[in-house]
Amino acid sequence: MLTILFDGIAYGMLLFVLAVGLAVTLGLMNFINLAHGAFAMAGGYLTVFAMQKFGVPFLACLPLAFIVVALAGALLERTLYRPMYGKPHLDQVLFSIGLAFMAVAAVDYFVGSSQQNLQLPEWLRGRSEFGDGAFLLGMGHYRIFIIAVCAVLTVVLQLILSKTRFGSRLRSAVDDPRVAAGLGINVNVVFLLTFAVGSGLAGLGGALGAEILGLDPTFPLKYMIYFLIVVSVGGTSSITGPLAAALLLGIADVAGKYFIPKMGAFTVYLLMILILMWRPQGLFTRKGGR
Repeated sequence: MLTILFDGIAYGMLLFVLAVGLAVTLGLMNFINLAHGAFAMAGGYLTVFAMQKFGVPFLACLPLAFIVVALAGALLERTLYRPMYGKPHLDQVLFSIGLAFMAVAAVDYFVGSSQQNLQLPEWLRGRSEFGDGAFLLGMGHYRIFIIAVCAVLTVVLQLILSKTRFGSRLRSAVDDPRVAAGLGINVNVVFLLTFAVGSGLAGLGGALGAEILGLDPTFPLKYMIYFLIVVSVGGTSSITGPLAAALLLGIADVAGKYFIPKMGAFTVYLLMILILMWRPQGLFTRKGGR
């Protein structure tokens, strides 16, 4: 039980890093970006190729994935996404899911449909066990690493959104862009930086998750529903909601597949339905905004 709980927490933290960018664009920027998984896939493929083709160390690939994907996100936000901000949500859904299918087709054409393997450093491959009997806890070193990295990111993001001037400017730009612009806030720059950071976080999540989740051209479509569950169940008040939802989702998914493997992801969807019936607005909702 302790091992299942630990693996569920590690999986949930990984899902959080993958989905937190979508939580920002959907919850704070009010833009539905169903192509979010494509940025995560880009980070994963970048990490795999950088390690296999150029011998870049794994730890160096993580900031590289974040920076490169963030720059790509900034470019796409300036050229493709920005004209869609004022469009109805249905138009945003069709636009972004079209980008996701284009990304899947492009990767399949240029790279191939085979599964990509990520070779972790030796110090991340091992496993440690503590206790015995019913209290035996098996902890994979890579999962410990993921939990540590994701915990640091969570604290940093929460501080940026709640304690910095940029966080207050972002909330103001979302609540009323016209008033924010009248107060001297450059709304376009705020949204550009926010979208770039969200894309970079997706790329970082893809780099971290390539070994656990697997990596192939269908990645954006395979995990799209998980990203949406994290955001819809968690709510849009802050990153606290998506974090709680990701942990619940990770633990439920790991436990469900272990105890009732024939049911597949039934446990996850049942949990989602029950939570949304209880709180349709999500676990946490920010009040006062539009």
